[in-house]
Amino acid sequence: MASVRIRLRVVGDVQGVGFRLFVRNRSEPLGVGGFVQNRPDGSVLAELEGDPASVQELERVIREEHPHARVHRVDREEIPAVGSVPPVQIR
Repeated sequence: MASVRIRLRVVGDVQGVGFRLFVRNRSEPLGVGGFVQNRPDGSVLAELEGDPASVQELERVIREEHPHARVHRVDREEIPAVGSVPPVQIR
């Protein structure tokens, strides 16, 4: 099955709560690669790549499961796959 890649801009209370490490740790068992980084505007940018079901599951986790973050909005864009290997890298 072909890999898919998505770019997410996660807006809310997502910095200073371990959000990037949470995404990296949850990406590894799903076999998802890419990166996650804090942005100067307080949002988090994530590019996630892997099989479609795994990427969809990690996106759901990002939106719903962090115990301390409050996600207000997630902007999603599909982009070309580049061959990232798991786990997600923290930048």
